[in-house]
Order: sequence, then C-alpha cells, then structure tokens
Amino acid sequence: MTIDQKTLDRFKPFYGRSDTDAASFEQNRRLPDDLVQQMAEAKLLKLLVPEVYGGLESHPSTFVELLIEASRADAAVGWFIMIANTSGSLAASLPEEWSQRLYADDANAITVGVAAPNGKGVREGDGLRVSGRWPFGSGCHNANWILGGTMVTEDDSGPAQMVLAFFDRNDVTIHDNWQVSGLCGTGSNDIEVANAFVPAGRWTVSGEHPRIGTPLYRFPHLGLLALGVCAVSLGIAQRAIDEFIDLATAKVPTGSRRSLADRSSAQSDLAIATARLGSARSYVHECIDHAWQSASSEGKLSLDHKARLRLAAANATWSAAEAVDKLYHAAGGSSIYHTNRLQKCFRDVHVSTQHMMVGQQMFEVTGKVMLGIDPKSPL
Repeated sequence: MTIDQKTLDRFKPFYGRSDTDAASFEQNRRLPDDLVQQMAEAKLLKLLVPEVYGGLESHPSTFVELLIEASRADAAVGWFIMIANTSGSLAASLPEEWSQRLYADDANAITVGVAAPNGKGVREGDGLRVSGRWPFGSGCHNANWILGGTMVTEDDSGPAQMVLAFFDRNDVTIHDNWQVSGLCGTGSNDIEVANAFVPAGRWTVSGEHPRIGTPLYRFPHLGLLALGVCAVSLGIAQRAIDEFIDLATAKVPTGSRRSLADRSSAQSDLAIATARLGSARSYVHECIDHAWQSASSEGKLSLDHKARLRLAAANATWSAAEAVDKLYHAAGGSSIYHTNRLQKCFRDVHVSTQHMMVGQQMFEVTGKVMLGIDPKSPL
C-alpha cells in the first residue's frame, strides 16, 4: 500500500471540526463557504488534478486514506472532498485549453457534478446547447463549475454520445430539495440547466482514454468515484467504533450494575465490527495496489482489475454499514439521541449505500466478470 503520509498530515487541521460544526452543517444542509475556501486554498480539492495544472496527482490509496480520516471527523466534509476531487480528475481528460483555464488559471477553482446522463445536448456551431436536470448535485452551492452527464446527438436520427459537460455556475439553477435522512450537510440538491451553451471543448467524452497517461489516470473516472464513496463509508464506520468505545466505558445499562463494556456481547460486537471494517479496508488497498502495478507497467487496467476495484468498493461500503448497524444496536437506547453521534453514523452510512457506484447490483456485475460472462455494464 502506497500512502503519502506527508499529504495526510498536511490536511489534518481540516479533520478537527467540532460536533457543533457538524450540527450546523446538517441544519444548513450544506458546508460553509469559508471552510470550502480554506480547503481549496490548501489544495485539498486538487488531490486528483494533474501536477501540470497545479494539482497533487495523489496515489489512489492516499486519496482513500485521506477521505477515511476526513469522514471520520464528519461525513459531509469527507463527501464534499470526494466529489470535488473526483470531478477534478477530469482535468486529465479535458482539452488542454480548458484544463488550463478551469484548474491552473484559477488556483482555487472548485468543480463538482453528476455523471448520470440526464442532460440532452445538441450541436450549436463548435459548442453544445444543453438542457437537463440532475439529482444529487453534492456541493453545488460551493462550486465555480458544475458538470453534468449529457447525451449528445448530431441530429434526431443519429446515435447519441455521452459527454461530461462543464457548466458555469451562473448557468445552473439549484433546486432546494435536499431534505434527507443522512449526509445532510453535503448540499446535494437537484441541479438544472436550460439551453445552457457549452463552448467548444468544455466537455470530455465519457469512457475515452484521458489525454494525460500517467498511472492515476488509467483508473476509470467512475472507478475513482466508487473508491471515494467507499472511503467515506469506512470513515463513518470508524467514527462509530470510536463513539461506541467511549459510550461503552461510561454507560451502565438500565437494570445492570456493570458497564456496557463489561458485557460479553458488547465486546464481541465491537471486535466483529472492527475486524469487518479492517478487512474491507485492506481489500480496497490490495485491489488498488494490483491495479496501480498494471497501470504503471502496462499502461492500462484489465477488465478484471476494474471489476475488482468496484467489488472492493461495494464490499467496503456494505461492510461499513454492517459494522455501524452492529454497534448502533449494541449501544441500546442511547444511540437514538441527537447528542449521541452513533445515530448520525447510522443515518449517514445508510445514505452512502444508496449511491449507484456501490449498489448491491455491483456484486452481480463483478461476479459475471469473474465467471467470464459479459457484464453488459461499463466498469
């Protein structure tokens, strides 16, 4: 496992926000601009941007570990960092002019977006005219540029091509509908554009090889996104372990003379949750390492490498949810109070499991690849 400890240590100040801050994130249903601006100035949102455009071009394992620690402090912060960075990885695929303008010329630019192809685009000169509405536009209030997956047709009869188009924030309408059970502070409202003009080159074709061929960009964009989602989930589960240990040593359950920590069932539940989380985390890094070796030596990832990255991400996400569930129930009635962080871990992790990149269907898709069956799904 290749970890850049210097990078991890550099961003530690952003992990220490208090529970009071976390409560305000939930109440406001978004992160504050001052915190996001500080992260941008520190390059925390350029972990996956190529070095040539002022990014850090970090190893995927460093990216995962940083997200785990950020999400351990607060899941909304980790989620925002994940979305901004995976969007930023597209700087390796955009035409040179737009990579320079979006990421290098504005050192603190923030890009977010949704890859789902909900937009419809038509050619207009050298550019595109796009309309569409996308749910789950995480971080949209804090961004300068917002991307949306768009199906582009040359005419009504021709085949459609999927692109990821970048919209100026001023062209995007944000619908204030992020009223949800968990990850409340991510500001993941619906975003919409109506006849927005996207000038020539301010998009990248989904699935095409990136223009920059260093090992990081041999990892598929959606593969990095899946790794990011699972890393946030792992961080949430680690916070649940922290909270349960604090609770168990102090709580004396009703009708008992012993602390919760003295109960064999609590000891067993904690050990099982910890082992489940640790094994899932290790498998993520094992799959990253194998893929990185192939990206470095062969310049590409095989279908098997891509499938195992997605399997590791789905497994880690659902293992994290199982670990949180076990500790939530082991904590008893204490876990339902807003003053107990376990209830937030429970809510947050069960929102992360609903992300399509790590959904239950990924086990079927990756199993097909292992059996030599065409998954009929892009990995």
